[in-house]
Amino acid sequence: MTPRPAPAPAPAPHTPGPRTPTRRPLPRPPRVVVVGGGFVGLTVARRLERRLRRGEAEVVLVDASPAMTYQPFLAEVAGGRIEARHVAVPLRTTLRGTRVVTGRAVAVDADRRRLHVRLPDGTPTVLDYDELVLAPGSVSRTQPVPGLAEHATGFTTLGEALRLRDAVLTRLALAADTEDPERRRAALAFVVVGGGYTGVEAVAELQDLARSTARRYPGIAAAELRFELVEADAGLLPELPPALGAYALARLEDAGITVRLRTQVTSMAGGRVELSDGERFRADTVVWAAGVRGNPLLARTGLPVDPRGRLRTRATLQVEGAEHLWAAGDGAAVPDLAAARPGDEAAPMCGATAQHAVRQGRVLARNVVATLRGGRLVEYRHRDAGSVAGLGSHRGVARIYGVPVRGLPAWLLHRVYHLAKVPTWARRERIVLDWTAAVLGRRDLTAPELVEGALVPAARPDARVGLPA
Repeated sequence: MTPRPAPAPAPAPHTPGPRTPTRRPLPRPPRVVVVGGGFVGLTVARRLERRLRRGEAEVVLVDASPAMTYQPFLAEVAGGRIEARHVAVPLRTTLRGTRVVTGRAVAVDADRRRLHVRLPDGTPTVLDYDELVLAPGSVSRTQPVPGLAEHATGFTTLGEALRLRDAVLTRLALAADTEDPERRRAALAFVVVGGGYTGVEAVAELQDLARSTARRYPGIAAAELRFELVEADAGLLPELPPALGAYALARLEDAGITVRLRTQVTSMAGGRVELSDGERFRADTVVWAAGVRGNPLLARTGLPVDPRGRLRTRATLQVEGAEHLWAAGDGAAVPDLAAARPGDEAAPMCGATAQHAVRQGRVLARNVVATLRGGRLVEYRHRDAGSVAGLGSHRGVARIYGVPVRGLPAWLLHRVYHLAKVPTWARRERIVLDWTAAVLGRRDLTAPELVEGALVPAARPDARVGLPA
């Protein structure tokens, strides 16, 4: 008889082993997003890097350019005294603890706290934020003048300064070679519209560059160069005392620049400049420096803006009517508490100067940190230290704490002050070397268009004034 097989042993009860714990994603630290890499943006990011504790918050800076441009030296870039790269401060190497995103901010969703960004190749991306600083700067303020967009260039970016420098050099080369008298006169005519700091410094530096270059063309006399400065108001440099504006006017006229006050440009159609005083002439190069307005991004936020397109803010630099939004600089209408007088219904607004922008950036960064920590906010209050402007040829005007300065001392103050404000010692050293080379007569007078064998107008379709920066 075959024995029956023993029954299989019952399975041992299952004892669950130790489970691997499921890791939940750690909450990210608060994110502070800064739009704009100019004076305000760079100052805010650097201050946040110093004030925030390790891991306390993430700082992200968004700008269409990978470098900050020191705008007060744009006139000297256009004049060939300073190499363009030396006024451009790379953001990634300057900001070690900040994530830099090279892209253009196109929209703000304040309800969801999201910033929409377009990368250089057109790819859209979205950044969530806890606190958003809007400092995209400004663009040229245009007027409905026929031919303005086609025949004029602004003077707010490094690219525009380089185009103007090259325009002077290429026009002189064309004038030296053409046999058409009318074409020659148009090539040697340069018009700057706007008698503020930008326009005055631009026309002085461009004329000095043209005179230096004309010496290399025996067939061009200095008297043939035509420089026109057109201003709608009754005087130049309205930010300074009238006596300094009159001094600047006299110095420009002594240098051979025609200054037309109480005059407006009525048309530039076809490259023919028409003025309200009846003057008409052809000019290849027209510089539009008649003021700035807030970046169009600010108006698209749906938040309150002033007539110049600037976001209205409280004295704490918080945007009116919004939470977790901050603004400063050229794109912000900030109450100037230091300039307010007893009995005024409202304080005047701060001027669009680098002085205010840097100091507002410091206060803004302090208030953002205070918000993250539940601290107390402070108001922006700064007494204007003064203003400086260069007039070329070792002359300038300045007002330092109410004291007027002019001539060579003002020109030196202009250079020393702005040199001290340029971020990083490396950039300051390079600028000093550029100045030294210019004094020794080694100013670079090479235009890329001449090297490539092509002459182009100063204004190009991709450089029209008024387009978002």
